[in-house]
Amino acid sequence: MKITFEGAAQTVTGSRHLIEVNGHKILLDCGLFQGKRAENYLKNQNFEFDPKSIDAVILSHAHIDHSGNLPNLVKNGFTGPIYATPPTVTLGDIMLQDAAHIQEQDTLWVNYKRLSHGEPPLEPLFTLKDALKAIEQYYPVKYEEAFSPIPGVTVRFFNAGHILGSAAIRLDVEEDGQHKSLWFSGDIGRKDLPLLPEPVFPSDVDYLLMECTYGDENHDSVDFAYEKFKAIVIKTVKRGGKVIIPAFAVGRTQEIVYFLNMMASEKLINSLPIFVDSPLAVAASKIFRGYPEYFDEETNDFIRKEKHPALDFQGLHYISTVDESKALNEKRGSAVIISASGMAEAGRILHHLKNNIEDKMNTVLIVGWQAPNTLGRRLVDKEHKIKIFGEEYALRAEVVTINGLSAHAGQDFLLQYAAAVKGRVKKIFLVHGEPEAANVFQDKLREAGIGPVEYPIYRQEVEI
Repeated sequence: MKITFEGAAQTVTGSRHLIEVNGHKILLDCGLFQGKRAENYLKNQNFEFDPKSIDAVILSHAHIDHSGNLPNLVKNGFTGPIYATPPTVTLGDIMLQDAAHIQEQDTLWVNYKRLSHGEPPLEPLFTLKDALKAIEQYYPVKYEEAFSPIPGVTVRFFNAGHILGSAAIRLDVEEDGQHKSLWFSGDIGRKDLPLLPEPVFPSDVDYLLMECTYGDENHDSVDFAYEKFKAIVIKTVKRGGKVIIPAFAVGRTQEIVYFLNMMASEKLINSLPIFVDSPLAVAASKIFRGYPEYFDEETNDFIRKEKHPALDFQGLHYISTVDESKALNEKRGSAVIISASGMAEAGRILHHLKNNIEDKMNTVLIVGWQAPNTLGRRLVDKEHKIKIFGEEYALRAEVVTINGLSAHAGQDFLLQYAAAVKGRVKKIFLVHGEPEAANVFQDKLREAGIGPVEYPIYRQEVEI
């Protein structure tokens, strides 16, 4: 069996791991690289393997850095099944269509600029037609239900606790009369996150591919993060400002809404209007509401106690139309505005930032990891001048970061995750982490006697 690390190797985004076994090929995830647009356009456009040669894709979850390049894979000749959990399939429908829309709109804007400089136009990475074709190839499989994507390989999904339907992927392989097992963590969730059960740990596996996004740091506890979030909202409201939250439409937005629901149930924000301004987030929230069996027991207890859904309450408004979104810019007084994208690189959040970051009464709340060279990272770094839509704006709003709301495991929980295979695993491969985080985490693993450990480079091939 051979693994080629085609993405998320010594970086966080672009999840893509090629497995070759018994003369067949499967791809674990097919995500978009995110960061500098010019560099990532080329990296996302071109595959280092023939998409026609892939027999199947096994998808850990619906986030775009794990699934977003599937339409391009299909466009270039992949015709096989895309296996995923039922919620991931349902979320994939809306997310790939949304990604296609962004690709088409961004390309129109880029080409306008290119043509003004006498440069030839670019093609979008993929179109809505490509996305719809990819969606047709999704195949739902429930947690822990065995399936065989290629001869000699049995696969099972296990709850990863990251977003609705997120999964770790276990492969049991029979090859040349030998049995080997591989566990791909996908994105590892956390204990006590709102809405979702805790992640299932790996067990009895030979090889572990695991993420290490936060391998160098721990998060605040979820309870502490909630208290900090509550304090920020109350402080901003007292000074008459707005709280602007760039958030991933799927996962993070629903967690934030649930926390605000808890504040409302505590009678802390009775008259505060809250807006979820993202068509994708609105659609995703509807999907979340359709899978209550994937919620944890605490969330279902809250629903029974409050006698209303976890993601609906008085004062919460889901915004869909452009006109409704534009009207928010004219709104006076305090409010919470949650909008996509999570790294502030596209979507309606750009308009809300443009209209609010120069007012010192407002707060920009960052609630997750921000990739280098994104607007979100520049906000975290509190650069004095922020460029949006090609125009510079002075950053006067307060910028606050809450890492405790991250849906990724911190260092301590990652160590617990890896320790579950201590003494059994033949090798751990660290993926989905920047070098600084991975290097610190490797040292921690070695100190704990867990390993051996490797941090593969992009396109590295490993025989196991």
